[in-house]
Amino acid sequence: MQNPPIFDGHNDTVLALCATDADKRRDFFTKSEQGHIDFPRAQEGGLAGGFFAMYTRSPERMTGMPGDYLNDDGSYEFPLPSPPEQIDALKFTVSAAAKLLEVEKQSQGKIKVVRTADELAHCLDNGIFAMLLHIEGAEAIDTDFESLHVFYAMGLRSIGPVWSRPNAFGYGVPFKYPATPDIGPGLTAAGKTLVRECNQLGVLIDLSHLNEKGFWDVASLSDAPLVATHSNAHALSATPRNLTDKQLDALAESNGVVGMNYHIGFLREDGRSDKETSLAEIARHAAYVAERIGVEHVALGSDFDGAVMPQDLRDAAGLPKLMDALREYGFSEADLEKIAYKNWVRVLRDTWK
Repeated sequence: MQNPPIFDGHNDTVLALCATDADKRRDFFTKSEQGHIDFPRAQEGGLAGGFFAMYTRSPERMTGMPGDYLNDDGSYEFPLPSPPEQIDALKFTVSAAAKLLEVEKQSQGKIKVVRTADELAHCLDNGIFAMLLHIEGAEAIDTDFESLHVFYAMGLRSIGPVWSRPNAFGYGVPFKYPATPDIGPGLTAAGKTLVRECNQLGVLIDLSHLNEKGFWDVASLSDAPLVATHSNAHALSATPRNLTDKQLDALAESNGVVGMNYHIGFLREDGRSDKETSLAEIARHAAYVAERIGVEHVALGSDFDGAVMPQDLRDAAGLPKLMDALREYGFSEADLEKIAYKNWVRVLRDTWK
């Protein structure tokens, strides 16, 4: 069977494109054995584009994995680093955006940074790789929002107010298991203003990494669909990075979407980082969300280049295996088209106006 084109809700590939360490830096047009996405592997696996996250690392680097902090009862809490200074985040985000625009230029028409839903649909229909500029953790944005408007002019169309660590706009969820996302306060006054500014511009607000109070703050303020670009179902894996049933219900009521995250620790019932995790686990979360709120609200949000994948999905070239796993779980070909790209196009059209 021919698979539909896949538009993905989240990757961290730009970190590798901008890496200062030559051993970790990748060229987007060269097939690599490192990481998860480059243009050749995307074409091989049917990845037609996605949200390219511009995430600024903390001054102190995270070390190890959650499994390194595992307790005897299977629980863990991974310590979070502090946020970067605004000026440092601004400098990196400008560099990251410039790198993605450079990739677009070098592609000679094969890759496009999309700014409208019509451009995205055109790319999907014509085999042009579509890059969506996304900021993960709004540390680069000043509280006067001048940089937000400049980034919008550059092509920014999606922003996550926080990446787990707290910042001027709100509070995120820890990497902890088991735990609820109802942890700490929600959006700050500046965070609430950020939502209003993004609504006015037509910039998507990403709820992944935001804590539950922040989620409800956005729900009460925003006139756009509620979207979590790379999260799963908390009922199936009790990490605070996943959405509760009430959050899923609210997302559906807004005609929003949740992108299924492939990270093994957000899929498994036991929360463990086991690479032998089956691709059926991704399908299990997709089926749970589809049964509860409808397949129209299910999408894909891999977390490629930012998380640990199941061993049968070692990179973007392996995406046909995921499509087969979804089929085996009972999703129809029409369902797969919605999950792979149609739901993203609808929500972005509604959000970008």
